[in-house]
Amino acid sequence: MADVTISLIGNGPIMVEGPISLLDQDDNPVELTAGKAIFLCRCGQSEEKPFCDGAHKRCGYVSTSPAPAA
Repeated sequence: MADVTISLIGNGPIMVEGPISLLDQDDNPVELTAGKAIFLCRCGQSEEKPFCDGAHKRCGYVSTSPAPAA
């Protein structure tokens, strides 16, 4: 079984690496490039949601570190 790694980038997006499937709000698959990491927005300002477009740099997003316990 292949590993999936999810990393929080400091003051930036969530990076997801590994074989994943991403579904939209209607459960339709989102086309992804195999073998390429994806970056998901966590600042809420991206024009390309759920993907990061670098808006965190423009809006001054600051992440909490370390991440709180789940």
